[in-house]
Amino acid sequence: MLTIYSEDHRLQHGKVELTGGHFIPVVEKPERAETILARIKAVGLGEVRAPERFGTDPIARVHAPHFIRFLETAWDEWAAAHGEIDALPTNWAVRNMRQVVPSSIEGKLGYYASDCGTPITAGTWRAALSSVDVALTGAKLVAADGKPVFSLCRPPGHHASTDVYCGYCFFNNAAVAAQWFRDNGAARVAVLDIDYHHGNGTQEIFYGRDDVLFVSLHADPNVEYPYYLGYAEERGEGAGEGFNLNLPMPFGTTWDRYREALDAALARIRDYGADAVVLSFGADTFQEDPISQFKLNSDDFTRMGEILGRGLSVPTLTVMEGGYAVDALGVNVSNLLQALETSAR
Repeated sequence: MLTIYSEDHRLQHGKVELTGGHFIPVVEKPERAETILARIKAVGLGEVRAPERFGTDPIARVHAPHFIRFLETAWDEWAAAHGEIDALPTNWAVRNMRQVVPSSIEGKLGYYASDCGTPITAGTWRAALSSVDVALTGAKLVAADGKPVFSLCRPPGHHASTDVYCGYCFFNNAAVAAQWFRDNGAARVAVLDIDYHHGNGTQEIFYGRDDVLFVSLHADPNVEYPYYLGYAEERGEGAGEGFNLNLPMPFGTTWDRYREALDAALARIRDYGADAVVLSFGADTFQEDPISQFKLNSDDFTRMGEILGRGLSVPTLTVMEGGYAVDALGVNVSNLLQALETSAR
């Protein structure tokens, strides 16, 4: 399997995030991508290729122009006001406030961010652009010959919505790729999100549409991030009614329970008749992941890949999302990718 990877991911290296009332070292760190890359090379998964450059036009197909401009200028504005420390919000545009974008960078952060765990740094803009390029290069190659491709995206993307960043995500790589498939000949695209956390950003972007099906397996948002989206009753709206499927699961979920949800997800995708699939793959369902309450083991990722390879019978792009147990991350990712590729033949 071909892997798309950019060293520009290293430019996103935040120092701290606020979690549980404490500032802690950011768990979304460069070592994540590097350990995956090392394992891919060690097992001989296939060629590793640098991405093409696509610019911001494909990003603007799913993200608001004013949001893109904010991310481009945020660090310079922040550094001018506060120096070269991580930019984190301290105030938010909550329900009883006007939805306006202030001129103050503090106000802008609170308008565009929904958490205090996603630092903007000097390298965020370039890293986020490069991550989208990694996804789009993969999509272009999948569309060209139908073979599966792995886009080793970092920073991840599935929490980023039309004009909000959060959950370590700035641009929604999977959504940009799905839209690219649509713009380049695919009549119907499915996004299957198997990250531990609900892909709230991807859901928001496509919620009113029937040309992109969104299916997500994730921890119950009543007790887990992102808390305010990801419930089973969210089915889409308008033209998108019935084209959003959430399959939340409880803390402690093991392979047997997860397999049931995965089978349901694949059945819905087959019924939909997608021309292409974007697999938002988060390996944070692993039992030792520091921010997960699921109980999948490394062998379960092989089982998952086998089922996905047999069940996704259309061109498939795998886009990296979460996964923070760095010591096991490379093994878990390569287990899924190898099994997916072998089973799809």
